[in-house]
Amino acid sequence: MTTQQLPAESVEENKKQRLPMAALLALATAVFITSLTETLPAGLLPGMSATLHVSESATGQTVTIYAIGTALTAIPLTAATAGWRRKHLLLTALVGFALANTVTALSTHYPLTMAARFVAGVAAGLAWALLAGYARRMVTAEQEGKAIAIAMAGIPVALSLGVPTGTFLGQAVSWQAAFLAMSALTVALILWITAAVPDYAGQRQEHRAPMFRALRVPGVAPVLFVTLVFVLAHTILYAYIATFLAQIHMADSTDLVLLVFGGASLLSIWLTGALISHRLRGLTIAGTLLVGVAAALLAIVADSTPLVYLAVFLWGLGWGGVPTLLQTAAGQAGGDQADAAQAMLVTLWNVAMAGGGIAGGVLLDVLGATSLPWSVLVLLVPVLLVVAGARAHGFPVTRSSLA
Repeated sequence: MTTQQLPAESVEENKKQRLPMAALLALATAVFITSLTETLPAGLLPGMSATLHVSESATGQTVTIYAIGTALTAIPLTAATAGWRRKHLLLTALVGFALANTVTALSTHYPLTMAARFVAGVAAGLAWALLAGYARRMVTAEQEGKAIAIAMAGIPVALSLGVPTGTFLGQAVSWQAAFLAMSALTVALILWITAAVPDYAGQRQEHRAPMFRALRVPGVAPVLFVTLVFVLAHTILYAYIATFLAQIHMADSTDLVLLVFGGASLLSIWLTGALISHRLRGLTIAGTLLVGVAAALLAIVADSTPLVYLAVFLWGLGWGGVPTLLQTAAGQAGGDQADAAQAMLVTLWNVAMAGGGIAGGVLLDVLGATSLPWSVLVLLVPVLLVVAGARAHGFPVTRSSLA
């Protein structure tokens, strides 16, 4: 039988069996832009503070205001735009990024810069709540994990390569050039998505439910709890890794340490994509244990440089796949409330990041840098217990939810 003789649905099914790499890589680039836009000021603080005529600590709040914009608006905006066509919504969010980064680059006034960063955070809330579900809709149930893993690969790439590159560009040219480069990349991505990413309808009015009804869906609450506490634990240490390394006389190795972390995270993303379809629960438990072992090593044997590098490698190996695992778990547990579950996950993720920065700062002032890995260990205990206990829903033993 020739291809022309195949039923239309068979031809479509054959097409869907192949991963739509061009579209998924476009989504990964969108994830890269959202992640890098949030953290880029961290490497550009001296230049930005000089231009804006404020202290570096005040300039550092451009990261905080971004997270606040995402946390405050992800749930209400996701609900308000539930009926929008998905491609139109994604492009709208990216236009917001392009405008916000351009204003940030051109602004010499601190209030205007903060407003632009808040808008960027709002755009991130829209995009983050949308991207994992978008990746899932492009593929079959068997391919969902791989598709989300590809889309989420933008996170470790942004952290391991994007931030150092942006910092280098800021030092070699100007900090404004780094943000303008982000705007140019976003414009190119808009054209890429327009050409390569399929469109999907939003939810019909009769199919929509109040956003917080998703909390009553079995499995959603455990996934959200794990998201909040796991991200909090990670951020407490990651946000102050340079300070911690200085405490153990490795300040000059910060770039190399972050490169090891980023490389291990990329390996974790690859392993997660290969195994998540059948091993979501096991991978989540393994990731929790790996980060725990890494924290224990940093807490106990931080005076050994080789063991510090081993600990950082294990940390990246455990953490790199976590965004993919949690996004996938939320989508599967949420079912027809998946968009609501994703919006709440995005909100809690950013609350945890902001909370981790605050909690880590308090621990640093009160107990010193060596308390940071111990706090990670303490927080990972309830994470492990909840994942282990969510056997039927959230982190199920079987894959019946994917059938």
